[in-house]
Amino acid sequence: MTKRYDRNYFDRWYRRGGIGGKQRLARKVAVAVATAEYHLERPLRTVLDIGCGEGAWRAPLLKLRPKASYLGFDSSEYAITRYGRRRNLRFAQFGDFAQLRPCAPVDLLICSDVMHYLDTRELARGLPGLAELCGGVAFLEIFAREDETEGDNHDYQPRPASFYRRHFAALGFKPLGSHCWLSPTLAEGATALEVPG
Repeated sequence: MTKRYDRNYFDRWYRRGGIGGKQRLARKVAVAVATAEYHLERPLRTVLDIGCGEGAWRAPLLKLRPKASYLGFDSSEYAITRYGRRRNLRFAQFGDFAQLRPCAPVDLLICSDVMHYLDTRELARGLPGLAELCGGVAFLEIFAREDETEGDNHDYQPRPASFYRRHFAALGFKPLGSHCWLSPTLAEGATALEVPG
């Protein structure tokens, strides 16, 4: 059975299922914004959300930073058709970021709850694009084999955390904790204890 990211999917997992809820999302957004601004040493200006779904991050981001520019991409035709114009969402598969460069490198790149559903080939194709498109901090929320997961397990790829760490390090990302990664652009300027040794 092919997985469909249609209205029923978002109703089931994000509205009725309430995975995380609005307060949890607001906390994640606050952590990502604060982390990016700490390392950029200025207010956040640009945000790119890859695998944005219906653009759930947009409202809490703009509540914190009303002048920030938000751009989202998702493979859900439903989400793009319904919310694309109002929320600045566009259609793309993750693997399209092998070549897709829709903007200059952004202050905050988001890819939340996406990569652990991708097959390894598509993941490998798109990942280098994320490194090139991130000029500040990336919020890369991923669940690994070591984690207990709750929710949608259809197409879930239980890879070990070491798999993601190895691939991110190869692209120049440095771990900051709480799903945040310092971009290759800023990684050299980090002090010894800002990133794990």
